Amino acid sequence: LPALFKQELQNTEAEEGATAILRCELTKPKAPVEWRKGDTTLYPGLKYEMKQQGSTAELFINDLELDDS
Repeated sequence: LPALFKQELQNTEAEEGATAILRCELTKPKAPVEWRKGDTTLYPGLKYEMKQQGSTAELFINDLELDDS
């Protein structure tokens, strides 16, 4: 069976220059997660950090800009 969301992403507010953290919880631990913004797949680097522990996946968006909304 595919992994489903136990807890979906919530809207997050943060100030420019800060770091936003988006978090979701899945029904299967360590299920593969692909983070996207529209049709664009996000990859780890200076701007984005991805962490996954058990069934919780997190996306850190560093140095926020208006275009990140």
